[in-house]
Amino acid sequence: MEAKDYLDYIANEIHRTIVATVDDEGLPVTAAIDMMDSDEKGLYFLTAKGKGFYDRLKKRGFLALTAMKGEDTMSSVAVSIRGKVRELGYNKIPELFEKNPYMRKIYPTEESMQALTVFQIYAGSGEWFDLSKKPIERDSFTFGGVEKKAEGYFITGTCIGCGSCAAVCPQNCIMTDSIPYVIEQAHCLHCGNCVTACPVGAVERR
Repeated sequence: MEAKDYLDYIANEIHRTIVATVDDEGLPVTAAIDMMDSDEKGLYFLTAKGKGFYDRLKKRGFLALTAMKGEDTMSSVAVSIRGKVRELGYNKIPELFEKNPYMRKIYPTEESMQALTVFQIYAGSGEWFDLSKKPIERDSFTFGGVEKKAEGYFITGTCIGCGSCAAVCPQNCIMTDSIPYVIEQAHCLHCGNCVTACPVGAVERR
């Protein structure tokens, strides 16, 4: 999937997210926030201008969120994002209310809706993690012009092909048909067992 597909999944398949911002003391604060729309330019949500959440967004211009869907751990999909936010104001409110009609029960009148404003997560990086599949499925993505960087564990040219890393990999995602071995990034748990097991320090974390 592309970045737009992951953003669409958050807004339409999961919808409810847990968002983290940072307060004036540098401490994290979480809030349950619905992602109400998405497009190729990012995610959209709203909040009331009188909330502390609004103040933190304006001061920091940044947030992190996780959205999860599933009946239990082994059937769950999680999508996490770290990104920059900007306030768009009131103009998009009617459109978001049309797409999310339950908001009328919270803010029933045009006057009460004046308390709200829309924010856009316009640039960031994200990670997809699907525990419902075997082996697990992992992917990373970026949007808004953010550069995608290689993250995870990688086996370098100093690998001697001893098999120690493959023996302790819980997802059996280390390919051993050539030296150096190769970690299948799409199925890696990032547990770090391979680093500990390698006798020559051939595994590095990026």
